[in-house]
Amino acid sequence: MKNLSKPDKAKVLKIIEQLADEGKVASREQFKKIEGENFFEIKKFQIRMPCYFQPGGRIIITHGFMKKGESIHPEEIKRMKRIRDEYEQRT
Repeated sequence: MKNLSKPDKAKVLKIIEQLADEGKVASREQFKKIEGENFFEIKKFQIRMPCYFQPGGRIIITHGFMKKGESIHPEEIKRMKRIRDEYEQRT
């Protein structure tokens, strides 16, 4: 988040706030399941923030990246899984 411009940061925060307040994001273009995974992505234009749900409604955002192609690069999928696993081991 710290590397985003102020306008981009505001757009992403708006999606996160909607998810926190309402428990969902109405637009499938801004929040969708990552196919074949137990992850979702918060998205605005090329900005992507993979996340997953924990029991009790907690949402964990693993990291952010700029998506430039049609599909998520396999390295990003490995990274989100690694971050999830490390976080789960610590908690």
